[in-house]
Amino acid sequence: MSGPSVIELRAVAQPQTTMGRNSGEHWAGALYMRKLSIYVTWALARTAITPNQVTGLMILSGVLAGVVLALPGLWAAVAAAVLIQVYLLLDCSDGELARWTHRTSITGVYLDRVGHYFAEAALLIGLGFRASATLPDWYTVLGVAAALGAILIKSETDLVDVARARSGLTATTEAAAEQFQSRRLGAARKVAAALRFHRVIQAVELSLIAVVAAVWDAVAGGLTATQVLTVACVLFAGLQTVLHLVSILASRRLA
Repeated sequence: MSGPSVIELRAVAQPQTTMGRNSGEHWAGALYMRKLSIYVTWALARTAITPNQVTGLMILSGVLAGVVLALPGLWAAVAAAVLIQVYLLLDCSDGELARWTHRTSITGVYLDRVGHYFAEAALLIGLGFRASATLPDWYTVLGVAAALGAILIKSETDLVDVARARSGLTATTEAAAEQFQSRRLGAARKVAAALRFHRVIQAVELSLIAVVAAVWDAVAGGLTATQVLTVACVLFAGLQTVLHLVSILASRRLA
């Protein structure tokens, strides 16, 4: 089946508005995944698959990663990390395919957001099950609590645009997120962003840290490293939920 060349596809599917954005692009996407995803999109463009179907596969990969992470053993953690890489790859390709085929849609945007909710929550719940010596125990509860925190953080971000839309305003901009009513709060946000502790509960980073914890547990015996990671995740999720809400209320995003 004939189709576009990679050069033709890249010009349409990876425009500067996508490649140059600061907060909307994951660091792994900018570093290496966009370099790989264009070839996957090139192959998908020669099939009958739709962008929303690719997004469905992305969601499946993310949720399956959480299920696999719940299993014991080092190789389960490695497999979960690989599935998250597939999730990220498909997350890049679904939008690229949509831009090439002119099938961008509100449904696609919605499914993409749902996929991010599901993947991060599933991975944190899977981590809680993995850390549990018996099922269920307090680590199971902590994993679910961390998942709830991750969902709340994403909800806080998405509800900004909901509030603006119901007030007759357009969606917020990256510039508004950087503008604060207080210089101290602006400086505090920059410090928090520099520490990057919020990334611990994000799917790509968490899957890789979980592999490191699994290696540690395999060498030392027991579940100590995974249990420490689970506790850290729930603490970071709780802290970020509060700080992120304060950051939104103190910024110009709701103005």
